Amino acid sequence: MIIDCHGHFTTVPACFRDYRNAQIADFKAGKTSDFSPAPVVSNDELREGLEKNQIRLQKERGIDMALFSPIAGLMGHHHGNEAMSKHWSRTSNDLIHRVTELYPERFVPVCQLPQSPGVDPRGCIEELERCVLELGFVGCNLNPDPTDGYWTDPPVPDKWWYPLYEKLVELDVPAMIHVSGSCNPNFHGTGAHYLNGDTSVFMQLLLSDLFKDFPTLRMVIPHGGGAVPYHWGRYRGLANDLGRPPLAEALMNNVFFDTCVYHQPGINLLTEVIPVKNVLFGSEMVGAVRSIDPETGHAFDDTRRYVEALELSPGDRQAIFEENVRRVYPRLDARLKAMGKAA
Repeated sequence: MIIDCHGHFTTVPACFRDYRNAQIADFKAGKTSDFSPAPVVSNDELREGLEKNQIRLQKERGIDMALFSPIAGLMGHHHGNEAMSKHWSRTSNDLIHRVTELYPERFVPVCQLPQSPGVDPRGCIEELERCVLELGFVGCNLNPDPTDGYWTDPPVPDKWWYPLYEKLVELDVPAMIHVSGSCNPNFHGTGAHYLNGDTSVFMQLLLSDLFKDFPTLRMVIPHGGGAVPYHWGRYRGLANDLGRPPLAEALMNNVFFDTCVYHQPGINLLTEVIPVKNVLFGSEMVGAVRSIDPETGHAFDDTRRYVEALELSPGDRQAIFEENVRRVYPRLDARLKAMGKAA
C-alpha cells in the first residue's frame, strides 16, 4: 500500500467555511458561548468535493489511503475563546469522521485539538479521548503556537504540555506538529509560518529531555522538517556544542518527518540526511501548493513521483510508503489489519 500520512479536508463545502467566518464575526460582536450548530452538509456534498479532488488525485497518482484531518489553516486557535475552540474542533472532527465513514478505504481520521492561547492543554484531553476512543481516530494535530504567529505559550517540551503528552502515550497516538494560519504579517502562512513552526519545534526538542520523560511519545514534523534536514550539520554541531546527546540517540526514536517537499532535490536531500526509518510518505494534497511545476510539467505536490525516483532498495521504498506510518500510528495499523490489509 501507499499511505499518505498528511492530508487535510481542504475541499470542504463552502458553507462550512462561511459558517466559520460567521462564528468568528459573532464572537467579535459579543457571543462568547452557546454557539449555533454548523449547517447540515449532505453526503452528496461531501462526495462531490472529495471525488473531484482528493480521491481523483489519489487514483491518478496511485495513492491508496490518506490520514485525513481538518483544514490546518482553519483551526484558527487564536480566534475566540476556549469554548469556541472546543465547539469548532468538535464540529470539524465530526465532519472528518463522516468522511472516513463514507470512504473507509480512502481516508483515516486524525483530529484537531481545541487549543487556545494561554489555556491549559488539559482542556484538549476530552476531545482527544472522544475522537480516539469513540470515533476511531488514529492521531492528532498539535499546534505549537496557538497564537498563530506570536509564540506566547511555553515551548513544546515544557512541563506545561505534559498532561497532554501523558494522554497521548496512554492512548498510543502520535501528534503531528502543525501550526494554523498566520495572523502575524511578518510570516506568510504556508511559506514562512508553517516552516518556522517545524524548524522551531525541532530545536526545542533538541534542547530538551522530553523523550527521557516520555520514551514512547512520537511526533511527526511535517513539510520535510522545515529547514532541519538542510541544516542537519548545524543541529548536530549545536547538540555537540551544548553538551546535548547525539541527535540519533536523543530524538530519532521519537521524531519523524514527512515527504511534503515539492521538488526532487529536496526529497533527495531529505532521504540522504534523515534515516529511512524516520521518513513517512506525505503529500498534503490538495493543500499548500496546487499548481503545475513549469519545469517538469507535473504537479508540485505529486510527491510519490519524487520518492519513486530515489535510489532506494525496494524494502526502503516500502518502508517510506507504508511500513513506517503503520509503525508510528499503531491504531492505523490495527485498523488496516481489521480490514484484512496485513503489513
